[in-house]
Amino acid sequence: MTESVYKVIELVGTSTESWEKAAAAAVQMAAASLRDLRVAEVVELDMHLEEGKVVAYRAKVKVSFKYEREP
Repeated sequence: MTESVYKVIELVGTSTESWEKAAAAAVQMAAASLRDLRVAEVVELDMHLEEGKVVAYRAKVKVSFKYEREP
């Protein structure tokens, strides 16, 4: 098996509906600009509040992708 290296970045996705949709938004955005995504890990969940009410769900997500050198 060939040795591989992976880079990990941290993103925060938001949604007005749920934490699941917030995490999915982060992964979807990463997939639009990065190749070969491997793993996404939700590391923190929180909510944005206004006047004591939840207005947005936020998911902090670590995403890993295969690191490749430019030729």
